[in-house]
Amino acid sequence: MSELDAGALISAGEVEVPLVPVPPAQVVAGSPSTGSVDLDEDMGIGVWEMTPGAMSDVEIDEVFVVVAGSATVEFVDPALPSIELEAGAIVRLEGGMRTVWTVRETLRKVYLA
Repeated sequence: MSELDAGALISAGEVEVPLVPVPPAQVVAGSPSTGSVDLDEDMGIGVWEMTPGAMSDVEIDEVFVVVAGSATVEFVDPALPSIELEAGAIVRLEGGMRTVWTVRETLRKVYLA
């Protein structure tokens, strides 16, 4: 599904997310893949997934809820304590934060950006 209509029910775990390999310049370890599906572009709601491995990233403003998997997010800039992600975790990121995501079990999140 590409759009979330008013009153629609979608299972975050069942949304098909096409995955592509992480660009080599972002890979820190392993061979991770990522992908996302916009559910409502006007509201910035979507589902994002990453397979095991580690990658660097520059964040956008978003709030997300982890629905499956486990990972560690290290904050490079600004230097903040690492956070552990598992199902149920709610996180807010600010645009421009530089991070390293280390995924142990395929991570899936629902985001609002």
